[in-house]
Amino acid sequence: MALASTSASAPSALEVLRARYARELPARLDELTGPAHGLVELPLHLVWSGLRSFDLDRPRLRMSLYRTVLAEGLRPDLAAFLNRDLLVQQWPVLRTLISRPIREVWEEAFPELTPARAATAA
Repeated sequence: MALASTSASAPSALEVLRARYARELPARLDELTGPAHGLVELPLHLVWSGLRSFDLDRPRLRMSLYRTVLAEGLRPDLAAFLNRDLLVQQWPVLRTLISRPIREVWEEAFPELTPARAATAA
């Protein structure tokens, strides 16, 4: 009698992460109505140490804020702190700076973010 493997029924770490990020996705990119300019201070539940204030007019700081919110944010945080136009504009670089599960979940949900789609839209 063969024993059933418990590892086949347990989700992998990658699957768990993908499910976590997918749960928080907005229904549409248009829900991302965060600021496009100025100073933004993230709450402690997103950034519990280090830099919490980000100047969106400075590209490196803007990229850092987006990386943080994509990785740590819940759906209300995504809507409040991310801006649809900025996300789409900086996605080609941002996608290389975020984890694979985040990138895959966002690109599967929003095909307009995929590199091939972005190139044909330009």
